[in-house]
Amino acid sequence: MTAHLDAPHDLVGIGIGPFNLSLAALADGLPRHGAAPLATAFYDERPHFRWHPGLLIDGTTLQVPYLADLVTLADPTSPWTFLNHLRNRERLYPFYFAQQFHIQRTEYDAYCRWVAENLPGLHFGHQVDAVRWNPEHDLFEIDYTRLGAHGEAEALGRTHARHLALGIGTAPHVPDPLRPLAEAPTVPVIHSADYLDNRTRILGADHITVIGSGQSGAEVFLDLLRARPAGRERLTWLARTPSFAPMEYSKLGLEHFTPDYTHYFHALPEPVRDRLLPAQWQLHKGIDTATIAAIHHELYSRSLHGGWPDAVLTPGVTVRTAGRIATTKIELHLEHADQGTRSRLTTDAVILATGYRERPLHRLLAGLDPYLRKDSSGRPRIDRSHRMVLDPAVTGTVFVQNGERHTHGVGAPDLGLAAWRSATILNTLTGTDPYPQPARTAFTTFGLEPRPEPRPQPTVELRPLADHA
Repeated sequence: MTAHLDAPHDLVGIGIGPFNLSLAALADGLPRHGAAPLATAFYDERPHFRWHPGLLIDGTTLQVPYLADLVTLADPTSPWTFLNHLRNRERLYPFYFAQQFHIQRTEYDAYCRWVAENLPGLHFGHQVDAVRWNPEHDLFEIDYTRLGAHGEAEALGRTHARHLALGIGTAPHVPDPLRPLAEAPTVPVIHSADYLDNRTRILGADHITVIGSGQSGAEVFLDLLRARPAGRERLTWLARTPSFAPMEYSKLGLEHFTPDYTHYFHALPEPVRDRLLPAQWQLHKGIDTATIAAIHHELYSRSLHGGWPDAVLTPGVTVRTAGRIATTKIELHLEHADQGTRSRLTTDAVILATGYRERPLHRLLAGLDPYLRKDSSGRPRIDRSHRMVLDPAVTGTVFVQNGERHTHGVGAPDLGLAAWRSATILNTLTGTDPYPQPARTAFTTFGLEPRPEPRPQPTVELRPLADHA
């Protein structure tokens, strides 16, 4: 006799960052084939939603306009828009007169927390441990641990779903030469993701080094520079890139973050995609021009009365190895790529603005590994509709959010494509096109062949919720 199963969910999301929060918001109240609303549940091990809390530095802004919220670019009439958040907080008129197209990061975080606190079906404090396919019931099994207020395990649980959405996000990347120091609790070597929690301690150091040339590195350097006394800044900023370069933010350059470019990139051969991605670093790893201007202005202001600020900015440098000197100093062994020279730098604190990497999926999806279809580099193959390519024996679908840069390009982690990707997933899931997609999104025609018509994608089947005994 088969054990009874609780009614399964149509969709279970693993991780509640901005992308799965977008999916949950657009799925809210959405009917399944004209019947009852979609049954969804989303799980995250954190006790509540926070968006990059260590980098919510005063005055820093998003690199995308406020229209790139969780839902607007798919459904401007949604109750979960940023503008409705302002209306709910009685802040529409102040925002109107502020004339801000790019909002502060703290405001975006507050908006997302408002959605997370009011949207049903979100389960924080739930750590998903394993995912399996149950062929007997044609369902995914999701095992989780419910966590207490301090992260301790309180109870084990299991739920079932016809389809999954992976949105586990990225993790701070620490280069191998600096990993031992970063993992030592008493050594002031931290990732920029933890900057604000350690800011007071870092500012107390005699000499501070920032490593990394992206937006986070620039914002951290600027914040430290403003906090240090003129003439006694004692700051070094190192970058592996050949220059402290501005982010590509021209109107046509931004069209790399459109569905048109995403479709073009997905259709390219795998070797071409792998070659393109590193070359496009300035599309998403450069520095906002306003931040560059603010840094230069601060440095220039400190030279008005003669002399130069005690700040060293050196691009084209890699850290070969690192270690401790005595008990308080850190020694960095540096190499300059163009000169072919090597040097040593002694510092008292290091902030690693070295970016993020996609969280590995192999542990979470170990139970699905026999069903996964992979490319020549061992990465999951992901189709145009953001679905992992699985063995045909699996009738369920695993959608991927911000884990498909190798197949969908530089737009995968971009907030501006969040609503479009969520809409694509829900259109595929329901087969009813609740969020019609524009036929064209860019003035640029990518490629020489005529613009292809979107190919029909097979929809997934949403069977009745009952009768799974």
